[in-house]
Amino acid sequence: MGQVDERLKSLGIELPQVPDPIANYVGAVRTGNLVFLSGRGPRSEGKFVSFGKLGQDVTVEQGYQAARLTALNLIASLKSEVGDLDKVRRIVKLLGMVNSAPDFGEQPQVINGASDLLVEIFGDKGKHARAAFGVAALPMNTSVEIEMIVEVE
Repeated sequence: MGQVDERLKSLGIELPQVPDPIANYVGAVRTGNLVFLSGRGPRSEGKFVSFGKLGQDVTVEQGYQAARLTALNLIASLKSEVGDLDKVRRIVKLLGMVNSAPDFGEQPQVINGASDLLVEIFGDKGKHARAAFGVAALPMNTSVEIEMIVEVE
C-alpha cells in the first residue's frame, strides 16, 4: 500500500467507485505529466446527493461538505487513471463552480471543502491554484461542480 493510500486509511477515508460520465465525455485525460479531470459533482454510491442553490436551498456548511465529497470523487477518478496516488507530484489547479442564488458571495468558503481535503491528503503537494465562482445552474441541479488538473510522475 502506498503512502497516500496509508494516509487515506489513517484518516478513515474510503474512495468511492468512479462514477460514469453523465454525457459524451471521459472522466480523465492524461497528456504528458498532466491529468485533466472532468467536472464532477457530489456523488455518494453513484448518486448525486446535494441539490439546489447556495444561499437559498443549501447552507455554506452543506456546500462545503458537497465540495469535499466531490473532491473524493475526483481523487477516485485520478487513481483510476494513474493507478497509484503516490505518483501525484502536485495538485495544480481546481475550478470550482457553485450553484448560487443571485446575492450569494461565499463561493470560496464552499470550495474550501475540496481544497482542505486535498491538503489533508496530499500535504504540500495538495496546495493548488484555484478559481471559485457562482453560476446560475449546474447539471442535475447539483450544488457544486469541480474540475481538477494534476501533475503526475
